Amino acid sequence: MRDKIHPKYTDIEVTCACGETYKTRSTIKDDKIRVDICAGCHPFYTGKQKFVDSAGRVEKFQKKFGGSYFAKPTKK
Repeated sequence: MRDKIHPKYTDIEVTCACGETYKTRSTIKDDKIRVDICAGCHPFYTGKQKFVDSAGRVEKFQKKFGGSYFAKPTKK
């Protein structure tokens, strides 16, 4: 391996928008990273995940277009 071609691998501090901080290592030159979401506030990890009602979306679409969008064309 050649010398002086690899970036330095240093300790950095990651700060989430929720306020949680933790330390990790990275090759970036700055000593801090700010993230919008982390494992402490992500809905998948916290168990507060919301499920989207897809049936309600279809009904809304049919109401908007009168339900005729999916109708089979009539032969003349």
